[in-house]
Parts: sequence; C-alpha cells; structure tokens
Amino acid sequence: MHKPSIPSQSQTGFTLVELIVVMVVVGILAALGGMFIARPVEGFLDLSRRATLVDAAEGALRRMQRDIRQALPNSVRVGCGGQCLELLHTVDGGRYRAEGPGNVLDFIRPETDGFEVLGTLSAAPDAGDALVLYNLAAAGSSGNAYYGDNRRTVAAGSTATSIQFNPSTPFPRSSPYQRFFLVDTPVSYVCDTVAGTLMRYAGYGIHTSQPTSPGGNSALMTRHLSACSFDYHPGTPERAGLVKLRLQLAEEGETITLLHQVHVENAP
Repeated sequence: MHKPSIPSQSQTGFTLVELIVVMVVVGILAALGGMFIARPVEGFLDLSRRATLVDAAEGALRRMQRDIRQALPNSVRVGCGGQCLELLHTVDGGRYRAEGPGNVLDFIRPETDGFEVLGTLSAAPDAGDALVLYNLAAAGSSGNAYYGDNRRTVAAGSTATSIQFNPSTPFPRSSPYQRFFLVDTPVSYVCDTVAGTLMRYAGYGIHTSQPTSPGGNSALMTRHLSACSFDYHPGTPERAGLVKLRLQLAEEGETITLLHQVHVENAP
C-alpha cells in the first residue's frame, strides 16, 4: 500500500532583488527628505548665529554711546589707528559763583581754593575727583584737561553747594557760562582683532598721551570681533561733534557689520 503524500507548504519572503530595490527607494526618499529638512535647519542656525552677533554688537555700541554722551566736552580722542577711543567721564556739573555775595571763584588770587555752587549738585562730590573748567581740546597744553592746566583735584570737605580743590592756583581762564564739570575717571575702549575682543577700561589715571594699555578695571564688551574703527569729528560752532563707531563681528562664516553715530555736545 502506498502512503498518501503530504503536500509541502509554500515558503514566503523577499528575494534579493526585491530587497535591493527597497533599499534603493528608501535611500532616495531619505536623501530627498534630508535636503528638505537640512535647508530650513541650516537657515535657522544661520539666523540664530546672526541674531546673536547683532545683539552682542548692539550691546557694546549702546554702552559706548552712554559713555560718550557723558564725556567731558572736548575730551573724546581716538588713537591706535582708529581702534582705541578714550574720554573723560563726567559724574556731575554745574555753575560756579562768579560774583558776590558769597565765596566766588577767583581767577586772580593765587590762594583761591574753592567756590560756591549756584544751585546744588546732585550729591556731594567725592574727594579725588577732578574739577575741570572750560575744556577746549583733547590735545595741546592749553585748555586741555588731559594736560591738566584747567584741572584741579576735589578736596575733602566739599559739599553739594560748595567745592574745595587743590592745588590752590587760579584756573587759566573762566567759562563764559560759568560752567564746571566733575570727572571721576578716564574711560577707554580698545579693540583687539587678534584676540577678537572689545575691552572697556576705567579707573586709571589721566595721562597726557593716550595709552594703548590703560590698565585699571577692565570689562569685556564683546567677543568675535574681526574688525573695528572709531572716528571723531570735533564739530564746529555751528554743529555738534560726531563720533562714528564701526564694529564687525564674525563667527563660523557668518559676518555682521554695525555702524553707529553719536552726536557730542562740546560746549564747555
């Protein structure tokens, strides 16, 4: 007798050709999808990097503008081939008494050492601050607070209504508007394109020539600096002075350049 044969079950699966076709199709779809996804992602990263650079440059320029607007009239000076800017930072100012009654500022007597303030200052000046009268320029030996002929040191005992100073020698010239200014420190901004930084310096002594390494207290204003230039136009009797500030920042192939202009009132 013959045993009945059991029919074999058919086997299912992918052939090698089908597997290769699927892999090719999936690869094509992945490549196309990557192109559509990569472009927006790259654009987002570029925009984010650009926004970060712009924000950093604007922050530095705003700080520079604030210091420049508080500068002693005619004290802004540019050096280092346009990559250093220095100014004398004022903390207060007012008008001195030129006629009696009261303690007037004398421009003749060699023992003069103080005067009354017309009105009142915002606060009593700190001993050691600089008292400057009728500043005309940031260079030369006449009417230049850096040189010192129109600068004296505020002495202890000064108040918001009366200022004492030393040495007790008369100022070389009076102010047509009886103005005086109080300066606490010079302020410098120095670009270093090698290190890629813009630094702010303050709290150092007043020098006749503009220092390239001021010392004192330093603060980092921005990184990624690739170029910078400062320019100062003193102005004329008909128009205010103008400071031009240009910063260029670069990071990972992205470069931004910002130009900022600050008007300076130079009436001493």
